Amino acid sequence: MFTHTGPRRGDVFAESTFAKQIAMIEHNHIPPVVKVGNLQSLRTVADVRGRRARLLHAGHRQSTAGAYYNIGGTHSCTVKDILDTLISFSPCKADIRVEVDPDRLRPIDADLQVPNIAKFQTHTGWKPRSPTTRPCVTCWTIGGSRGNGGGPLPHPLTGIHT
Repeated sequence: MFTHTGPRRGDVFAESTFAKQIAMIEHNHIPPVVKVGNLQSLRTVADVRGRRARLLHAGHRQSTAGAYYNIGGTHSCTVKDILDTLISFSPCKADIRVEVDPDRLRPIDADLQVPNIAKFQTHTGWKPRSPTTRPCVTCWTIGGSRGNGGGPLPHPLTGIHT
């Protein structure tokens, strides 16, 4: 399994820690600075909700004992692209700065993660259905009054009511 993201993902991962920092900035809990590590790493991101469909799809096909598959998305981008997408959703986007934090840089970084999912697609017939920005949109909207009729909900990563 390669990078999968979506609602309720822990804040030790890039996109969810970015979303958490942006939510905290919007609520004046921290200064308007998103602290980051290596933004040039390339990731192939998939929506976690599609993972279930993929695995169910695979379960309905004849399995081959000992076979292995790469399961992941089909859209590759840099970590910076993910950050820029999340910042673009914020009403504070004009005020947000990005700062590299040496503590967030890994001594060894897998800076290129692109799965070859051809074998899985050939075996199962699976094709992605979600738009490539869906995981970021969901990370952003799941925890706030954005899109829920205005009722306060705690942000899934920060617990802050929006």
